[in-house]
Amino acid sequence: MRRSLTLCPATLFLALLLVPMVQVAAKGFDVEAVETRIEDGTFLMDATIRYDFSERALEALDNGVPLTVAVHIQVRPVDDWIWQESLVDQRLRYRIRYKPLSERYLVSQLPGERGRTYVTRDAALAALGEIRNLPLLSLDRLKPDTAYEVQIRVSLDIEELPLPLRPMAYLYPSWKQSSKWTKWPLQP
Repeated sequence: MRRSLTLCPATLFLALLLVPMVQVAAKGFDVEAVETRIEDGTFLMDATIRYDFSERALEALDNGVPLTVAVHIQVRPVDDWIWQESLVDQRLRYRIRYKPLSERYLVSQLPGERGRTYVTRDAALAALGEIRNLPLLSLDRLKPDTAYEVQIRVSLDIEELPLPLRPMAYLYPSWKQSSKWTKWPLQP
């Protein structure tokens, strides 16, 4: 006996509503590369982050709404328990905004408004994802026979959005963008 699959109109309507939400939520951030090196007894870090903002976030950016991203960095021993204190627990904040009068994008590290301007959005997003020569910790803080790793997570800071936009940002998955925690070896 062969049965045919029939969907009631309510189920079909619900499915059609959820498809765009899943597609929008699929975009996100990715920490693509992290390199560390020692200079003058201090570990320095370079990182490359890919920001794939949702269409809603990009539309807001192009209409003058600044977007703030938070980069959370930790340095920990490889086999450390999660509740043990990190050697480094640092949060960096960066902002990208469109300046309609100059038709340029401004990328700056917070606090402060000084930064670099870019002609295209793609160039600004690429610059937003480049962290260079960030001091992490001094070499003398590490134990000689212990392996360490750098853990990084990136997220869109909804709390920095303008107040009228925040309720929508809390409700729609397209605003809840972040990367997973990524782990990279701390190597000289």
